[in-house]
Amino acid sequence: MPVTKGSTIDPERTRTAILHAATEVLYERGLDGIGVAGLCARLGVSKETLYRHFGTKDGLVQAVLEARSDRVIRWLTDAVTAAGDDPADQITALFDALQGWYDEPAFRGCALLNAATQHHTEAVRTITARHLGRYLELLTEIAGRAEVTDPQLLGRQLLILVEGATIVADHHDRALAGEHARQAALALLSAHRS
Repeated sequence: MPVTKGSTIDPERTRTAILHAATEVLYERGLDGIGVAGLCARLGVSKETLYRHFGTKDGLVQAVLEARSDRVIRWLTDAVTAAGDDPADQITALFDALQGWYDEPAFRGCALLNAATQHHTEAVRTITARHLGRYLELLTEIAGRAEVTDPQLLGRQLLILVEGATIVADHHDRALAGEHARQAALALLSAHRS
């Protein structure tokens, strides 16, 4: 990021700005859809700046994925919390939030699953597994509040619906993926309560 003459360099601000800009570029183009030189040109930074803050392009990719996971989990947790205490309302809020994401013109699926598919490295797989684990934790907490017999099982089933809806929205029909997954999730919740 260019620094105006006479101003001081703030390494954390520079790192954050690179991370934010790289998130958009890598989501749009894919991890392997742009090389370091092209990435640096799009970000407006030198290779030296990128390497100083992230070590390598892989280091940048890992930082982008970790930050994205944090944002997604925080966003969905906030949606669930805002829905109140009823687990059915929380599930509805979660899938409605996801449908809103699917409806965005820039939607390209789950960045973490896309990355794990494109960049089948241990580091990326570990970050993606952690992300899915955090999703599972949120969904299992909802299932626990519903006082179902097996909250772990319902949490896993809800995770399958979330990720399945995201894949369907990305590759087949985004218009109703969230709504259909929400209907299935509420039916599962009802079946587990019986």
